[in-house]
Amino acid sequence: MRARLIVDLAAIAANWRRLAVAGAPAETAAVVKADAYGLGLAAVAPTLARAGCRHFFVARLEEGIALRALLPDSRIFVLDGVGPGEAGVFRAHRLVPVLNHEGQIARWREAAAAAGEPLEAALHVDTGMTRLGLADDRVLALEPADFEGIRLVLIVSHLACADDPDHPLNARQLSTFLGIRQRFATIPASLAASSGIFLGRAFHFDLLRPGAALYGVNPTPGRPNPMQPVVELRAPVIQIHDIRSVRTVGYGATRELPSGVRVATIAAGYADGILRAASDRAVARYADFELPIVGRVSMDLVTLDVSAVPPERIGEGCEVTLIGGADGVDRLAAAAGTIGYEVLARLGPRCARHYLPAEPGP
Repeated sequence: MRARLIVDLAAIAANWRRLAVAGAPAETAAVVKADAYGLGLAAVAPTLARAGCRHFFVARLEEGIALRALLPDSRIFVLDGVGPGEAGVFRAHRLVPVLNHEGQIARWREAAAAAGEPLEAALHVDTGMTRLGLADDRVLALEPADFEGIRLVLIVSHLACADDPDHPLNARQLSTFLGIRQRFATIPASLAASSGIFLGRAFHFDLLRPGAALYGVNPTPGRPNPMQPVVELRAPVIQIHDIRSVRTVGYGATRELPSGVRVATIAAGYADGILRAASDRAVARYADFELPIVGRVSMDLVTLDVSAVPPERIGEGCEVTLIGGADGVDRLAAAAGTIGYEVLARLGPRCARHYLPAEPGP
């Protein structure tokens, strides 16, 4: 017995279309890094392409290679940029590097000279994240000769606080990006990822880059989730304990339970994506019942208080839902003190994956 991760491909396609409509006339890309946020690149990427997506973003070169095998005709951007010795691989797989610093620009310029033809690239401008990209003053110092042989197809930056609409850094980053955009007025620009799309049209520019929102994570924290739920994580009951005297449960004996409590042991743990930090905090569901986690989440097992469920209604083999519903991912994230992105990325490969099919695209 093992956990089942159910992925609704139709919901992913619907979420992409919803963002594409909201962001029009800007185009809408899809971020599918980290194995499509843990949900399976091989299933998710073709679904998005059939829905109408033409531009895709990954983080690593290896992810770009895998995606090219699935999508021979799409434009694929690699956010990490081109590293030493990688230019030939980028060219062989027709991948577009996002150039983050002068060294990558020089590397790609040399590759273009060796190829004897222009090579596409995106230019990443750091407007306030201080993570990847050239600072605005470094960008403005670049000369046309620095881009000889490079055909820039996108100017990109990334918002640090888009999930907090009132944060002053949003306006500062937008202002900085607008200043850079004047230098590259004829080149398409991209600033907004999932939450940034909901900051308004001023942030949209030419290309939107949603990631987590496609997979059901709420891009508007504190407000109702505008996205359809995508994932359910279910796991079977292995054993039920009827507590007849005071005793502890789980590693560290962190939780003491009184007589009369019934505890179900579930075939899922942090190896399957139930974060250990959710111990004694998260709640699973079975039918109409909420089942609190009691004791520590371990690698393979979770223990739930099932006292509220009539004994005849739950037993070995019954499935409980550990992630599900409109805010299921975010609910588990909140219990673990993290964000939905991490919950998705940590969904273990040990889970049996079941895909609900998407309808044919346009």
